[in-house]
Formats: sequence, C-alpha cells, structure tokens
Amino acid sequence: MNIQISNISLNTIDADVRKLFSPFGTVDSVMVVRNKFNGRSKGSAIINMPSDAQGRQAIISLHQTMMDGKKVSVDELRDPL
Repeated sequence: MNIQISNISLNTIDADVRKLFSPFGTVDSVMVVRNKFNGRSKGSAIINMPSDAQGRQAIISLHQTMMDGKKVSVDELRDPL
C-alpha cells in the first residue's frame, strides 16, 4: 500500500518518517518529496507498506496527529508517482 503524509516539517528526513510508521508493520520504502532544484523538502513523503491492513492501521492512527510540531495528514496514495 502506498501512503502519503503531508504537512511534515521541512526538516523531516526519511528516517524520521520510517520511525513513525514502523510500529504499525513493515515499511518497504520512504521517500521525502524534495525540490529537484535545491533538494529541500516539499513538506510531504511517500511510504510503501506491503500489508494493506498494516497500512490502513497506520493511516487511521496517524492522520491528524502531531509530528515535529505540525499536524500531519496521512492518506492512501491512489496514484503513486
């Protein structure tokens, strides 16, 4: 299942997102979306979890929670990049 988390801190790195999602199950990959010109975060990330059930639980548990002082939105990514 592909998941998108948005409104993350511009200082958040892949490892921070992986740590947030790991309690819900296996995390295959994490990619903080970055500006291709300056490499800075665009405030969102894409997570891949192989188990749909674990991914849904992560979405339910993490949506509208605080991360690094910001309220994040977590949802299934229907059209992966």
